[in-house]
Parts: sequence; structure tokens; C-alpha cells
Amino acid sequence: MNPVTIAAPDAPWSIPAADVLGAVDGSPDGLTGDEAAARLARDGRNELPEPPRQSTWRRLLSQYADVLIYILIAAAVLKALTRDWVDFAVIVVVIVATGLIGFIQEGRAASALAGLRTMQSLRAQVLRDGDWGVVDSVTLVVGDVVRVRGGDRVPADVRLLTATQLQVDESALTGESLAAEKSADATEAGAGIGDRTSMLFSGTIVTAGTGEGVVVTTGTHTEIGRISQLVTEQGTTDTPLARQLAHLGTQLSVLIGVLAVVMLLVGRFVHGLGVEDLVSAAIGFAVAAVPEGLPALVTITLALGVQQMARQRAITRKMEAVETLGSTTTICSDKTGTLTQNEMTARTVVTTASAYDVEGTGYDPAGRVVTADGRTADLDAHPDLAALVLAVTLCNDARVEQTEGGWRVVGQPTEGALDVLAAKAGVSTGGTVRVDAVPFDSAHKFAATLDDVRARRVVHAVGAPDRLLDRSGTELRPDGGVGPLDRAAWDERIDALSALGLRVLAAAVRPADGVDDIALADLDAGFTFLGVVGIVDPPRPEATAAIAQAHAAGIRVKMITGDHRGTATAIARELGIAPAHGTVLALTGADLQAMDDDELREVVRDVDVYARASPEHKLRIVKALQFHGEVVAMTGDGVNDAPSITRADVGLAMGIKGTEATKEAADIVLADDNFATIERAVEEGRRIYDNIRKAVVFLLPTNGAQSLVILVAVLAGLALPLSPVQILWINLVTALTLSLTLAGEPAEPGIMTRPPRSPTEQVLSSRAIAVVLVASVVIGSAALVVFLLERDRTGDYAVAQTSAVMMLALGQLAFLLNCRLLNGSAFTRRVLTGNRSLWVSAGALLVLQLVFTYAPFMNAWFDSTPIGLHSWVLTAGIAAMVFLVMEGAKAALRARATRPGRGRSSAPTGGA
Repeated sequence: MNPVTIAAPDAPWSIPAADVLGAVDGSPDGLTGDEAAARLARDGRNELPEPPRQSTWRRLLSQYADVLIYILIAAAVLKALTRDWVDFAVIVVVIVATGLIGFIQEGRAASALAGLRTMQSLRAQVLRDGDWGVVDSVTLVVGDVVRVRGGDRVPADVRLLTATQLQVDESALTGESLAAEKSADATEAGAGIGDRTSMLFSGTIVTAGTGEGVVVTTGTHTEIGRISQLVTEQGTTDTPLARQLAHLGTQLSVLIGVLAVVMLLVGRFVHGLGVEDLVSAAIGFAVAAVPEGLPALVTITLALGVQQMARQRAITRKMEAVETLGSTTTICSDKTGTLTQNEMTARTVVTTASAYDVEGTGYDPAGRVVTADGRTADLDAHPDLAALVLAVTLCNDARVEQTEGGWRVVGQPTEGALDVLAAKAGVSTGGTVRVDAVPFDSAHKFAATLDDVRARRVVHAVGAPDRLLDRSGTELRPDGGVGPLDRAAWDERIDALSALGLRVLAAAVRPADGVDDIALADLDAGFTFLGVVGIVDPPRPEATAAIAQAHAAGIRVKMITGDHRGTATAIARELGIAPAHGTVLALTGADLQAMDDDELREVVRDVDVYARASPEHKLRIVKALQFHGEVVAMTGDGVNDAPSITRADVGLAMGIKGTEATKEAADIVLADDNFATIERAVEEGRRIYDNIRKAVVFLLPTNGAQSLVILVAVLAGLALPLSPVQILWINLVTALTLSLTLAGEPAEPGIMTRPPRSPTEQVLSSRAIAVVLVASVVIGSAALVVFLLERDRTGDYAVAQTSAVMMLALGQLAFLLNCRLLNGSAFTRRVLTGNRSLWVSAGALLVLQLVFTYAPFMNAWFDSTPIGLHSWVLTAGIAAMVFLVMEGAKAALRARATRPGRGRSSAPTGGA
């Protein structure tokens, strides 16, 4: 036995089977048990490694990785050092609650590798010590001879030694909708995964036939293992919103630090304040200036968006993906099952006499076969059509049946399409009996049946057009007679159908009087060619409209599929992804393989159709688009899509037909496998981002006003108008009531006709910053005025502070109305309608303020006290003035933005 690790030769699919056996030290009789055990001990088990999982504590701590939270933590530490345990407890509760909201909503982390592990086979038939037996698939080693049959999951990457009518569903790896036909014959060394017909890949499913082969790779060296490695190598990228909020947090923290230092210096050296007073003022200022409600607000807004998207059949696994989807500039979509129905459909029938269109799509037999003028093609009046449909019906082992979930095919998809065609045409099989059959095989590419048809015995054949044309000398004439075959005319018709992306199947018939059985050798000539059927996996009807809507929104849609170039291009034209006329620039996997990364980057934005793409190719396409600053959403259903879905800014998986690996890698799962759902989710993402921007503009003046009050008080040598815990109270109560009103704002008119926002665009535009600054000064001044007036009127410090808190609450309520129509005038009835949560939030705020003011336990915790009617009238009146002043400021900013010679500034939120 060779002492070194046994390795498969390069491109084993291109080497004769006997040579592959020798290269892996194998034998047609299999390995001995001792050899297999030794190789297993040396090379390891045939399984993927357990994926690394982030601990619960790490996931929880990651929720607090925010500079604004760090400032609050520092404030809590200072409160603990000064033994102010009430304030310390309140600050800690705020910190913990902020992180828990994100932790609970995010749920468990994605684990694409766990899904990949579930694709591996559990048991395998293996030849050892000269006998066939069943073993745990994890014990397979390179050199083992294994056997597969219909229904088996392939246990490792296997080079075929023999194959009998073997077909394998490789859609999870290649994205190709039809089962792949396999043989033991060597293929080209440069063949893509979908064209390696002599190979079986771990995790794929045998749909028909039998085969034997030698294991050439196991575990992490298989195609699935290679994909799992690609998944682990793809680091997650920050969302545009996360980057913008981090930038905003950094700016705020620097500003807070600078102002705090100025305040401390003035307090110490101008007013001679003591250390204890300075520490209290510094903590109060920090707590006032930090928008600790912002993380919670963003999280809750995203969570509400998650619920809304779920109602639209998009299940969000990571909340941040909601907002990122709204900023998407490019959608890379798989074809099969996403843009198309993944249900083979006969679309056209061509005979010598005519071409017939077939109505309806999918496996639902509703529809008609119609002539060129739109009339129903009656079989009695069209003997050419009747003969062809009868042939494809009798030479067919599939059937369609209706289930609770809709129509499905039992058997091969292409044969199912022919069965549906027969139902639409209304063919009758009464009085027919099958006598014998030659099943389909990839070697001869057709199937044949010996049938008794109303006292006549004939052979029907259905399969590849070229194989049946080779065996035909005549063709069925329009009048039902037989004439010489016009091979050139048929080749032209077939080429025309293929150019439309149709899979073409032919039918032929031959007399068989006195014949009791048939064999392949007997079917080499004598057929009458009946015609051809064009079959396609049709586009989803709603996908075309969704793609047009995406284009109107400035979003490019690119098709990346494992299908052939012709099929992909034809479907892309039909969907509107590619132009209906002219040349379509489409690249294949071979083209991509010949390009380096720089060459791909030069063309990637101009190419909308990619065919025969492997997992590496999809990954390179996503990276090339991201190189240009594109925000990429990637959709898919197969395990081959998992690496690119992980790498994309937003990964979308199919919920019905998608593999578990793809769902685990994705940020969003489409419950209906429908591209139109993506378009609706993009609209929802844009609405959510607009509302987050509105909420940020609304929330920041709360902190700006409070910090201004503290700053002015210290600089003027006054007693603090607000304590740190009172500041935290008003921050949280406004963030969790009034701010949520903006989270439920409806989408703006024309939201899907504007281009995607730039990834470099900040949450706050210059105009929005101006609104925040003016509102901070106005609300802060109002609170300071109320504090001074009530202190002088009552001489009660607690009444003055409680009134100031009430002023901040009512001032924010007034400013909320300004923010609902931030780019237009709020002097309209619309400001009070269209969002029922406005009244709920306002009511909740007032109830909480009543509790704050009049509940004894709140008076003890927050140093508040009951206030009288005079304080209520004063604060309500000044709140109304806040609304009027802010409307005047908004009008001035609008006038400045539209002044001649100035470009219109970008809106911070939706238009009025």
C-alpha cells in the first residue's frame, strides 16, 4: 500500500475509467477492509467540518459595539464610583435594553456550512473484499468502488466506471433545471461542472438508472467541500446604514468630547465649581448629548419592517438586510425557479403542415393548442397534429397530477410537459395498448414503444431530432399522407426553435405489423418523421413586470444561470433583462475562466446574461460589481449559490425549492420563490430607510436640546435644570413612543421611480443638519425658559425641573408634526392623517408623562414632583410656538434651496 496520501488525478472526468482506477490505487473488485481502514485513518472521514459558531455571549456583546454605547458605559462607571446607585441602575437598564432588542430580533446567526452538511449522504453501497455492502458514507475513502441507483444521494465525488440510463439531478450544484445524463465516457478536461458527464458529485440525487464508479475525492475535497470553503472565506460586509450610523456616532462623540472639555474648564476656572458638581455636570451633559435611543429606534424600525416584509412573503433572517435591500443597485438572479417557473412547458408544435401555439404554462393542463390565426386546433381537422400528439402521449412514462400545492409531474419533467400537451390537445388513448418498449438512454437519445393502436401495430419514437431524422426516410404530409423527408427544411425549423431558447423534441412513427418485441438494433431506419415540439421552462408572468419596475427604480437585473447561453439569452429577452432586438452580450463560464479579475471588472456592469456559471464564477461577478461600488443583491436556490449569496450585500434564497445551505447563507428567504417579491421587498427597504432618516432627524434635537440646556446652565453658573436620570427618561420615552410613529410612515409617492441612493450618502444631509440644529436651539431654549420661569414663580427646584421635562416632551410632540412633512409645509390636514399610530404615540407619551409627574415611586426615582395647571398651560403654549417657529425655519430652508443659482439640495426624507 502506498504510504502517501492517495489523491485523484487532475480532471478525472477526462481520463479513461481504467486509468483513474490505477491512479487512486483502486481495483474493479474494490478495496479490502484493511486498506479502507488504513486510508480512513490517514485521510480522515468523508464529511465536512463542523462550522464555527459564535457563542451566545459574543453575539450579545456584539450588539454593544457602538461608540455611543461606550459613552453611556463610561457614564455608568462614573455613577458607580460616586455611589449614585439610582442613576447607575437607570443607565445600566438603558444599556442592557438597547442591546437585547437587537439580539432578540436578529435571532440565531447564519450557518451555511450546517446546511451543506445535511446534503451529504448517510449510507452508501460499496464493494469491499469482493462483496457489496452498505456502510456509513463518512467511512468512504478514495479508491472505494460504489454503486448508485434511482433515489440515492451520491455519497462522494465519483468517477463513473459503468452507467445504465443514469440521470442525476445536479440543479443544486449547476442551477440547470433538467436532470443530467451520465455515462462512463471521458469528457474534455476543460469541461465545466455541468458538462462533466462522467462524474457524480457528492450531495446530488440520482433520478433514474444505475451506475458504478470509483471514489476520487471525499470530504472537503469534493465539490460541496470546495463550496463550503468558499462560504467560510466570505467575510460579511457592513450595510450602508451601519456605516453611516457609525460615522454619525463618531462625529457626535467627538463633538460631545470637545464641548464637555470646554464646559468643565469654564465651570472650574470661571465659576469655581467643585469636583463633585463638575462630575455631575459632565455625566449629565454626556447622557443628554448621547442619543442612546438611536440604536433601539433603528432596531425597532427595522423589526417593524421585517414584519411588513414577512406579510409580503419575504422572511428576513438579518434585520440589517431590510435597509440594505432598499439601497440595492444591482440584482443578480438565478434563472430556474426564480425568474422562471421551473416547470417544463410545451410552447409550440411544428409539423409539415403548420406551426401550432400551446397556451398555458407549467403543469396545469388548462389551455388550448391553437393555429396561427388563434383558433382551437381540432385533432379531426388536423391529422398531422393528431399523429404527433398521439406519439408523444404513448411514448411517455410521466403523468401530471393535482395536489394540495398545485399540479406536479410524476416522472421526467420533459415527459411531463408532453403529457400536459396531450391533455390540452384533447387526444384520446382509448383502444391503445403498449406491447414493448426501448427506454431512453443518453447513448441513443430517444425512447421507443411498440403500440397497438386501433387494430394497427406501430412503433412510436420520441427524442433528439437529429437521431430521429437520421432514422427517417419520409415525413407526414399536410393531408395525412406520406412523402419524402425534407431534411434541410427540418434542420432550419429546429435551428429556429433552438435560437428561441426552446428544447426541441421530435416524434416519429413506423409500421410494425407482425412484430412482437423491439430492440434498439431494429430501430435504425424506416420511420416517418411527424414533427417537433418546442419545450421551455417559461418565465413567471409577474417577473417581467417586476423587472420593468426594477429598471424604472434604477436597478440593473443580471441573470446568472447554469443553463446554456442560447436558453439564457432567449429567456432574458422575454423577461426584458436583455433588449428584445439586436445583439445580446452574454458571457459563459468558459469566457469568465479566460478573463482575469481586471478584465471582468471592465465588462461586468455591461453584461446582463451569464450562462454555464460555476460557484467561483458567481462569486467573481459579485466581487467585480462591488469593486465599482454597486450594492449587490444575489438570489439563488442551489448550494452553488451559497458562496456568492454570502458575499453579496444582500443574499436572497428561495424558500420552496432552495436548499438548506442556501437558506442558511441568505439574509432574506423568499417564501414564494418569486422575483416579484424581491421588487416589493426593495420598495419596503426604501420606505424603511426613509423612515429611519426621518426618525434620526426627529430624535437628535431631543439630545441637542438637553445638552444645550446643561451646557448653557454650566457656562452661566446656574443649577442644572435637568438631572442625568431625567434626561434618560425623556430620551427613552420620546424614542419609544413618538419616534415609532415615524417608523410606520407609509411609502412616499414615486418611491420606486427614483434612482438608488449612493452608498456614500449620509443619513443626514446638510439641509437635515440645519433642521436638527435649529430644532435643538428652539426646543432647548423653550425648556430653559420654562425652567427659569417656574423656578422664579414657585421657588421649587423640583417643580421647575419637572416642568422642563414636560416642555421637552411636548416640544418633541410638536416637532414630530414638523418632521412628518419635512420637505413641505405642515399647515395641512395631512399632517394629522395617514398614520393612526400618531395618536397612539401621542397618547402613550402623555400617559407616561402623567406617571412621571404624579406617581410617587417615579417622584422618588427621578426627583420629579406634581405640577399644577399653570405649568401645563405654559408648556402647551410654548410647544405650539415651537411648531410655528420650526415651520418658519423649514420655509426659510426651502426658499434658500430653490433660490436661483442654487441647486436643489438632496432631501433628507421623503417629499411632502
